[in-house]
Formats: sequence, structure tokens, C-alpha cells
Amino acid sequence: MPSQPTKSGIVTDEASGERHIPESVRADGSTRKAIKIRPGYRPPEDIEVYKNPAAESFRTRGKGPPPGSEGLKDEPKPAASASANKNAKRREAARNKAQAAEAAGASAKAPEKAPEKAPEPVVEELDSEVEKAKKARNLKKKLRQVKSLQEKQEEGAALLPEQLAKVLKINELIRELDALGFDSEGEPKNKEADPTKDKTADD
Repeated sequence: MPSQPTKSGIVTDEASGERHIPESVRADGSTRKAIKIRPGYRPPEDIEVYKNPAAESFRTRGKGPPPGSEGLKDEPKPAASASANKNAKRREAARNKAQAAEAAGASAKAPEKAPEKAPEPVVEELDSEVEKAKKARNLKKKLRQVKSLQEKQEEGAALLPEQLAKVLKINELIRELDALGFDSEGEPKNKEADPTKDKTADD
């Protein structure tokens, strides 16, 4: 009668003492032949890994009860002394006092911060002006580059597809500058100066 198979699948015949891996069926339905194992051979799967008890106890330290206390019963804890109770009450009172002081300090600081919030809109307006000027500067730079590409195209130079796409966006850049309050040259619009320019052009 064959013994129980080991981890590697080796079965020992108790009558003859021969060891072999019995035949089995593969996933595709074909049969895998039985394999004889030579005497004395032990595959790596069947070799037990040595466990050092000292290393094992070092690895599991602090996870269980203290060594040697497994069989002991829990002893009843002694009642807290009067001085310990008194100290606990003092600590609790000090904690409550500190929390009350923090709450009072927070309520005192709250009204002081309120008037500081008034000048925020001015700062926001300044920020928006700075952002607008920065955006206009970037658009002006792009417009300059696109105009130079357009001049090259007019001279007959071959442009790359990306450069052609930039040239086609020239009107879009001018519209964005106009929305920010700048003319097609990237200069701020001056409403008073515009009519005079028109008059000189008419003359």
C-alpha cells in the first residue's frame, strides 16, 4: 500500500520500499508517466527548513505574554491608594483649567482678526491687474513670434506644420489682447488718443 504523498508528490511503496511520482493527467487530457525516484534522493520541497528557536523567540518577542507566565492566573489588581486618587483628580483639574484658558484665548483673538479682512479686495484687484499685465506680456511675445513667422512665409520660406498652426492663430491672439485692453501691438489702449489718431489718418 502506497504512503501519503510528500510535498513534492513522491509516494513510497511500503511493501517494496520503492519511491516514485505516480502518473497523472495534464490539463490538455494527456497522461504524464510515472517517475521513479532513486534511493536516497530528497527534492528541495521535502527538506525541512531549520528553525532556530532563539531566532524565533527574538522574532515573536513582545507579541505574546511574558515567557513563563502562560500557566499563571491573573492576580487581582490592588485597589488604588488614596494618594493616587488625589493625584489623578489634581491632573484632571489642571487639564480642565488649561482647556478653559485655551477657549478663552481663542475667543479673545477672534475679534482682533476681524478688521484685518477689510483690505483684501484691494489686494485682489492689484493681483488681477498684475496677472492681466503678465498675460498681455506673454500674448505680445507670442504675437511677435507669429508675425515673424508670417513674414518668413510671405518671403517664400517653407514652414513646419506647427509653425503654420501658430500663424493661423494670429487673429485669436489679437482678440485675447483686445479683451485684456491692449491693441494688436500689445500696447495699452488709450481712448483719448484714439480719436486724434483717426483724425490724423483722415487728414
